[in-house]
Amino acid sequence: MDRKEKRFETEDQARTRFQVELEFVQCLANPNYLNFLAQRGIFKDSHFVNYLKYLQYWKEAKYAKFLKYPQCLHMLELLQYEHFRKELVNAQCAKFIDDQQLLNWQHYHRKRNTMLQEQADKTQTNKEQKDAKQLPAGTGT
Repeated sequence: MDRKEKRFETEDQARTRFQVELEFVQCLANPNYLNFLAQRGIFKDSHFVNYLKYLQYWKEAKYAKFLKYPQCLHMLELLQYEHFRKELVNAQCAKFIDDQQLLNWQHYHRKRNTMLQEQADKTQTNKEQKDAKQLPAGTGT
């Protein structure tokens, strides 16, 4: 095939590429995997760095909605910086990122549970007040 000819993907090829890229982008949420890649020199390969730039399309809402681990987008952004890629060789860096993700997750769930409990309490209070107003006069004693 001549280089100037356009190559079109079949629907199956496009679906497979989407699934592979989705899985890979989500793997970026794992600091230990990033450390693994860094220790093997993968981040020094300019082709791989260009691939990371290409993958930034996952930040668009129409693609991001498929992500199960949204923190992967933050890691993808950080991987655009050479200094960050170099630091990932250090296992302590990966451990620190892992710890921070865990703390963020714990804080998120604690805050979410508190908000849900407050909303449930408010709903219950409103329901009780509404029920009290609907009682006929003279009942309740």
